[in-house]
Amino acid sequence: MDDNAPTLGFLLHDTARLLRKRFEQNARGSGLTRSQWQVIAYLSNNEGINQAGLAELLDVEPITLGRIIDKLEDLGLVERHPDPADRRMWKLHVTSEALSKLQKARKIGDMTRAEALAGVSAIERTRLIKTLQTLRSNLAAACDAPAATTKRASHG
Repeated sequence: MDDNAPTLGFLLHDTARLLRKRFEQNARGSGLTRSQWQVIAYLSNNEGINQAGLAELLDVEPITLGRIIDKLEDLGLVERHPDPADRRMWKLHVTSEALSKLQKARKIGDMTRAEALAGVSAIERTRLIKTLQTLRSNLAAACDAPAATTKRASHG
């Protein structure tokens, strides 16, 4: 293999970055940021989750998510409902307006994916998805296992 060839990690990271960038370009004028779209999408699939749980799913700090939720609540797209089991907690829900906006986001996502996959055959797309699912599964299992340890030289 060519030593100058990009690594798997670099290619995955850079491709994901460009997908996000292109989605943002396509979504300009929608009134929402990509982060806001992402919160609405995850929340629509996890209705009633609390803020800490959603932050974990999104892999963001709870305080960062809190600011996004505050803005979405101001826009009438997200509601906080008291948790009957714990009055310190709030359950998060999307509004019907958010769900209709989410349909627009899905169309933008479809358009962005079509741009990314231009020139990739249906067979190659299927193979790519299966390969990425395998990578994700392998890494999820590895993350649940103890980290491999390497012997370090002792300097003292």
